[in-house]
Amino acid sequence: MAKISCSWQSVVVLLAVLFVPNLGSDSYNASQEQTLLRIQHLLYYPLVLSSWNNATDFCNTSQSSSVTVVCYENVVTQLHIIDSDESPRLPDDFSIDSFFTTLVRLSGLKVLTLVSLGLWGRLPAKISYLSSLEILNVTSNHFEGEIPPEIATLTDLQSLVLDDNKFTGWIPNPVGFLSRLSVLSMKNNSLNGLLPDSLGSLVDLRVLVLSHNNLSGQVPDLRSLTNLQVLELEDNSLGPQFPRVTDRIISIVVRKNRFASGLPEEVRSFYQLRRLDIALNRLVGPFPTSILSLPSMTHLDIEGNKFTGMLFEDLACNPELEFVDLSANLLTGRLPSCLVSSKARNVVYDQNCLTTNNGDDVKSQKPISFCSNEALAVGVIPRNHKTGKGSKTALAVGITGGIIGGIVLVGIAFLVFRRVHGKETGKTPAPRIIAENASGSYTSKLLSDARYVTRVMKLGTLGVPAYRAFSLEELEEATNSFDTSAFMGKGTQTFTHHIELISKLRHQHLVSALGHCFEFYLDDSSVSRLFLVFEYIPNGTLRDWISGQNSGKTLSWSQRIAAAIGIVKGIQFLHTSVVPWFFSSNLKITDVLLDQNFIAKISSYNLPLLVGNIEKDGDRGYFSRFKEPNRTSVGHPEKINVDMVDPRVQNACSDQSLKTTTEICSRCLLDDPAERPSVEDMLWNLQFAAQVQESWHSSEGSPVSSAQLAITQQ
Repeated sequence: MAKISCSWQSVVVLLAVLFVPNLGSDSYNASQEQTLLRIQHLLYYPLVLSSWNNATDFCNTSQSSSVTVVCYENVVTQLHIIDSDESPRLPDDFSIDSFFTTLVRLSGLKVLTLVSLGLWGRLPAKISYLSSLEILNVTSNHFEGEIPPEIATLTDLQSLVLDDNKFTGWIPNPVGFLSRLSVLSMKNNSLNGLLPDSLGSLVDLRVLVLSHNNLSGQVPDLRSLTNLQVLELEDNSLGPQFPRVTDRIISIVVRKNRFASGLPEEVRSFYQLRRLDIALNRLVGPFPTSILSLPSMTHLDIEGNKFTGMLFEDLACNPELEFVDLSANLLTGRLPSCLVSSKARNVVYDQNCLTTNNGDDVKSQKPISFCSNEALAVGVIPRNHKTGKGSKTALAVGITGGIIGGIVLVGIAFLVFRRVHGKETGKTPAPRIIAENASGSYTSKLLSDARYVTRVMKLGTLGVPAYRAFSLEELEEATNSFDTSAFMGKGTQTFTHHIELISKLRHQHLVSALGHCFEFYLDDSSVSRLFLVFEYIPNGTLRDWISGQNSGKTLSWSQRIAAAIGIVKGIQFLHTSVVPWFFSSNLKITDVLLDQNFIAKISSYNLPLLVGNIEKDGDRGYFSRFKEPNRTSVGHPEKINVDMVDPRVQNACSDQSLKTTTEICSRCLLDDPAERPSVEDMLWNLQFAAQVQESWHSSEGSPVSSAQLAITQQ
């Protein structure tokens, strides 16, 4: 019996080895067939699937352009179902959830294409169950709602195409972490919001297509995407900065957006670029004519921008150019002969100010005066053009132009706020306030770049108006046709190294720059002047309010301490929160202005364009000229007495507050820099003095009304 038992067991093992795998395979195949037939049923038996039935051998059936099933070792790995381009929505009782519940049973799918099948509803999160997917294409359906963030769990995904649906909401940030993604296309949807910065980390991406959505804001820096060849962002609200890409790009289509800067310099070296479509934006500055001769360029469209500059007949063109649209810009000169000679090319150039050889073409051109006037509105003027009274002052000869070479220009800094200067105030009209129309959500690159800015800087910018570019038209209106009383000064240094630095000097206790404006010559688009626009500060200098020169009005002791605290915070920002740091020994009480809420703002902190050099730490600290006390008295705190206090605030001044304030100020005047207090010490002591003063008011009672405390009448 033992032998028989052993032989029987051996036979069972042998049968299991020989037959069980086949039974499992048949069962699995049957399950796949049932799943595919169930999909046919859930899609309401579309015509393209009419050949499917219970006898269909799906892994060995003939393929077509509409339906393809590919198997590997009897496992379905690819499923392509493509119906007509205008497939209507499936009936109301269709369930997208049931459909995907069935679909995910094909767990071995690597490629899934479901095009024009009338699918509707939200793309279910259970799409993540197809963990082997490498290609997903659901073009031309009726999907709606947000793209599920779970799609980012498909870590093998190389191509994601969601075109021609009704997706809404933001592009999920996790999509930017699909490290193997080479194609990302979501055109013709209703996506909105900002583009995720994580798109800049898709190093394998070759195609990025997001056209015809409602996307807005800046395009992330894409220069790390060294494989990117196609960038299509048409018909959105993106901008204002032009997208930054590498020189391997082949196609850039960004027409109908809000790009308002000039083209980056590197575009001139995009030798693989074939298609450049930047039409219907707000691009300004000189048109780089060298783009016409890029060796791969075949399609160029710059229609409907504000490009300036002069074209010449002998300009070179790529002989392979097939389409060129230069229309509706501010171009002058003559149309290049290389664009006229070939009849095979489609060349459009109307609504400029060009001179042509064909008399009929003249009718489609504007007079040169039109381009001059329009260029003025975007900050471009003809050479020798005089703009208002400001031109007569000979304050400007321009700024350094890297591409122009050899021309040294002078930057004009410009202050749009009223500074009170005694008798001069009554003689000159006050400049009008520039209406701030920039978006409050605008944030400079410097405010997000950890190399240049700290958290202190970000917090300090709260309430500070956004930095932006101004047009000459706005400045002319705001300054009464460039009345020179609105000018704060001029400098002789070049601007290119400093303009970005100035834009990050933004703090609630600094007179911050609102923006800038370039003035160009029309004929060669070289820069003639640079204007810096600063915020309007209505209440004049701190000195006038302490001395009583403002109709006898002065500040209370509490307000004086608050002003000192604001000054120290501004200094702290300049010392610690920007690179390079700012140091100066020239800060005076006349350099501190008061806004409408009597908040102190430093107006002179050695702007690079306004002074010869940025001074280093000198023999005296910032406060050496702020209080200007008697060194014999203040240098010895034991000699402090109430007689030193301004008589107008003596009765509203706490002894402890006075002592703390005077002691810390006297330490700032010590000859040995090592013994002087740090900015942090200054801030702590002044805040303590303010708290003591507040407690004194609470306990003793104020000798004057709250209104009188705010501004004491002499």
